[in-house]
Amino acid sequence: MTEAILVVNAGSSSIKCALHAAQAPHRRIGRAQVERIGGRPAWRSSRTPEAPVPPEAGDHHAALIAWLLGRIERDFAEASIVAAGHRVVHGGRDFTAPVRVTGAVRERLGALVPLAPAHQPHNLAGIAALETARPGLPQVACFDTAFHRTQPRLAQIFALPRALTDEGILRYGFHGVSYEHIADVLPEHLGPCAEGRVIVAHLGHGASMCAMRGRRSVATSMGFTALDGLVMGKRCGAVDPGVVLHLMRDRGMEVGQVEELLGRRSGLLGVSGISDDMRDLLASDAPEAREAVDLFVHRAVREIGALAAALGGLDAIVFTAGIGEHCPPVRAGILEGCRWLGAELDPAANEAGGPRIGTPGSAVAALVIPTDEERVIARHTAAVLAGA
Repeated sequence: MTEAILVVNAGSSSIKCALHAAQAPHRRIGRAQVERIGGRPAWRSSRTPEAPVPPEAGDHHAALIAWLLGRIERDFAEASIVAAGHRVVHGGRDFTAPVRVTGAVRERLGALVPLAPAHQPHNLAGIAALETARPGLPQVACFDTAFHRTQPRLAQIFALPRALTDEGILRYGFHGVSYEHIADVLPEHLGPCAEGRVIVAHLGHGASMCAMRGRRSVATSMGFTALDGLVMGKRCGAVDPGVVLHLMRDRGMEVGQVEELLGRRSGLLGVSGISDDMRDLLASDAPEAREAVDLFVHRAVREIGALAAALGGLDAIVFTAGIGEHCPPVRAGILEGCRWLGAELDPAANEAGGPRIGTPGSAVAALVIPTDEERVIARHTAAVLAGA
């Protein structure tokens, strides 16, 4: 029997789980997930094809996690789950490293729900559901914000009254677990240059960028919440705060309506009116789809320029996550916009998916590196339980 860590990523419409060996190097044993929660839930594992979730499993997170846990233990009978590690989007100022979950920790994380309303409640629901299903199972929370706490103060503060800054209204940044994995493996791809000036583009349904020096976060595109920065699947990214004031003052929109508009009806979906999925837009002949893709690329290029300025130059660009790893046209558009920085695209290498997609003589290296947040969470969970 192999001791295993269950890695849980509970979202609004999906629950994704992975089993990793509890001992280093924490090899992956398997995966399982439930999708389309709130609609017609379906599930699958790396050993079982997709199938509808039976009605008796329930239709909410707590019941579905309990049911999925039973399926995982059945499908991967050779593994004995000894702990669980959770991706938690917001750790605020207090949580700068992974931590074992206690009642007090859960209460403090609950207070951060207003800062990540689309993610934090579901992350915490996953923790609560597992506590009910397996009382006494050690659980560890790993935070998307923690990686960015190395940023200098000027990169973290807004030009707001100091009292608000002191209360915690700061640029926190997100996708930190993904960035940590890329930082860990950069030396394998860049050698000594990994310690240089690197911009990592985590481009998926949620998208952000991180400027690294010495493989530590120097600046990032997301801010106080995960709404800021790049164009995303359904999120607007950076927007003039005056737009929010206009919508509320002149259009009579309530806070909840504005939140819905900016977080669930904007981004690629809002601009195209067609889909929030980059694959659908790239396959479409509609001019609205083309414009949405072009805006995504334009905002990415502009953000790279800002982050390169924060770094004082640029040695490498790394693409990761769903769009970054699997959409050659998007990578090509972004690198074309970065030619002024010295980035030169190798079209054939880009179509092949890399890992190197720049020309040999390019002044700025360009790479595609798959992210592996699950392994990072498994490693941290094992370390916390070992007292490291």
